[in-house]
Amino acid sequence: MKVAVVDYGSGNLASASRALQLAARQSGIAAEVAVTADPAAVAAADRVVLPGQGAFADCAAGLAAIPGLRDAVLASAEAGKPFLGICVGMQLMAERGLEHQVTEGFGWLRGDIAALEVPDTLRLPQMGWNELRFTPGAHPLLEGLQPGDHAYFVHGYALHGAEAGDVLATTEYGAPVVAMVARGNRAGTQFHVEKS
Repeated sequence: MKVAVVDYGSGNLASASRALQLAARQSGIAAEVAVTADPAAVAAADRVVLPGQGAFADCAAGLAAIPGLRDAVLASAEAGKPFLGICVGMQLMAERGLEHQVTEGFGWLRGDIAALEVPDTLRLPQMGWNELRFTPGAHPLLEGLQPGDHAYFVHGYALHGAEAGDVLATTEYGAPVVAMVARGNRAGTQFHVEKS
């Protein structure tokens, strides 16, 4: 199996690649994990992982700046290949981002990426370990996890207005915050799975 970790100048690429290799070994899956900015390599991959760090608009611009890369990511998912977005990679799955400006997302999920609204007692961005809340057995990606398990978050913006059926897990940070989403072959985590 070939796994493409998309390199568009944003994301924890080395850590994501190492985490995927480790997960494949632990699961007994023969996987070739490659960090790539080549649209042809993304198109040829069996799985696509889109990491992301920073601002939504910057990540969207970085992806669009490499000829054919955004189209290859979209076409791969449209063809039914499994897609995983991490942090801003997950946020790009939404209709649009509202960080600094209005920026179009992939439109795979209903909702906007907007600022977290937290009480004065909490700092922004949310940074550190936080508990996951979900219904066990609700989705194969939750296998091996238990409600209350911790994941590592670094973000000041989150998905608002999502359809309930697309939300796999939440975390609490002044209010419920979308932590994990899935629709069909496309999934995403607001938290950094490579660190969690």
